[in-house]
Order: sequence, then C-alpha cells, then structure tokens
Amino acid sequence: MTDFAHLPATTRLGDIEVCRVGFGAMQLPGPMVWGPPKNPEEARAVLRRVVELGINLIDTSWYYGPHVSNELIAATLRPYAKDLVLVTKLGGRRTDDKGWASALSPEELRFGCEEDLRTLGLERLDVVHLRWIPHTSVPFRESLDAMIALQQAGKIRHIGLSNVTPAQLRDAMTRAKIVCVSNLYNVAHGEQKLGSLPHASTEGQEAIVDLCAEHGMAFLPFFLLAIPGPRRENTALTEIAERHGKTLAQVAIAWLLARSPTLVPIAGTSRVAHLEENWEARRLALSKEEFDAISAARG
Repeated sequence: MTDFAHLPATTRLGDIEVCRVGFGAMQLPGPMVWGPPKNPEEARAVLRRVVELGINLIDTSWYYGPHVSNELIAATLRPYAKDLVLVTKLGGRRTDDKGWASALSPEELRFGCEEDLRTLGLERLDVVHLRWIPHTSVPFRESLDAMIALQQAGKIRHIGLSNVTPAQLRDAMTRAKIVCVSNLYNVAHGEQKLGSLPHASTEGQEAIVDLCAEHGMAFLPFFLLAIPGPRRENTALTEIAERHGKTLAQVAIAWLLARSPTLVPIAGTSRVAHLEENWEARRLALSKEEFDAISAARG
C-alpha cells in the first residue's frame, strides 16, 4: 500500500537517480511543435530555471521542432551539470506539413540517434526511448534490436520504451534491460476513456504502471496534464484543488506521484511561472481518501 505521507522524492533510471518531477521540452518550440519559439528568451529562461529548481531530468527529442528543443537545451545549458539527465526518444519524424510519422527502421533509428547526439552536443545519450508508432511495417523486435545495437556501440547508455503495450514491454524485457516506459497516462482518462484516444497505446496502462514499479523501472507519463473538460469534469479533482488552494494541474501531478513510487511526471511548459507551479506540486500530500476519490472519477 502506498504510504501517502512519505512518498519517495527520487527514483532510478537504471543506475541514474532522478528527482520525481521532470521537465518535458516538447512545448519549447513554436506552435504545433514546429520552428523556433515565439519568445526564445522565455524558452531559455525556462531551461535555466529547470536547473535552478533542482530538476535533473529533461525529456526531449531531435524531432521536436525539428531540432529546436535540442538546440535550445544545448545553447542554454552546456556545459551540462553532472547530474542532469537528458532523456530522448527515437522512432518518429516530422513531415513537411508539420505532421508526425514513424521512423522505426534500423537506418532511421541510427539517423535519429546521430541527430540527438549532434544537436545536444553529446558523445553518448543517457536514456533513449524507442517510441513505438502503430501502423508501421517494421517489426517491433527489429526496431528493438537496432536500439540494442546502438547501446552496444556506445551511443546509448540506457534503453526505454514509449507508447508500448504490456506484451511489447514483457517481450522487450526478455531481450534487453529496460529502465523506463513513457506511455499516455493522466488523471483525466481511466482505462475505458483511454481507449477512445487515437495513435496512442492505451492497452493495459494500469498494469504497465504496476509492472514498472515491480521491476524498479521508471514510468514517465505523457499528456499527463490532460485535465477533464466540462463534459466529463472530475468533481473530486476540482473540490480537492479548491480545498488545498492549488491548481487542477498541481493536484493532477500530486495524484500521479502518489500513484506509483517509480512514476515521474514530466510536465512541459514554455513559461517560468507554470514550471514553478508544476514543481511545487510535489509538496502537495493527498490523503488516501482524496487519492481514491480522484481515481474513482477517472472511469
């Protein structure tokens, strides 16, 4: 049973210790995650504040922008602090119409790895997620084996998975050491509601969160601050936020932190004020009754 009064402040990605609130760089580029930010100085200020606050995990990818988030990180934070962990992902690419497409062949994964290394100014990537995008003709094991080869070549320190099913995770665990999973998971959608979301693995997410905790793997949820809209308002979330004088987003992060000891919210923002609000959410200790009320309302 979760000890709601004494939640762990850190968890591990393999042999790397990270605090349990990270930062997602996806919102640093311009609209639709394309091109430079509207306010480049604010984007750099956000990154500087990330480090000042003590956040030591930044989630990024070469195809955010493309290249924009990585280049901002490198230009602002190099030389990197010794404890800063840059988590990237391979398996996707951007199309000319600002869309998203899979890039899961061994050649595409090698290309993406080199782009991350080049734009971040690194010789080895700390943690890299294999981002699985459905409707590809490339077999999962072929992509995973390409990631393993990159690790053996010294390009990748640790392998993670993203957007995977429980079956894919279990299969991967028989072939490589997987240190983390990044899947769609938030306070707005329970298992039933997740099933209506396109282009995201929604099968067995609760089981994956628990499997990660059982095996000491971090779970980094994406779209974690999806807040229920008026048609499916989580009244428990609203009432608890009002009771504590917190924002809905802060309560959502607190619920995630209480959900599993290895869960690491990686909220993204392009504003310093929002970053500080997200960071403060770790101080909000929900009671078991509050946690259960929010969980029951997810559906």
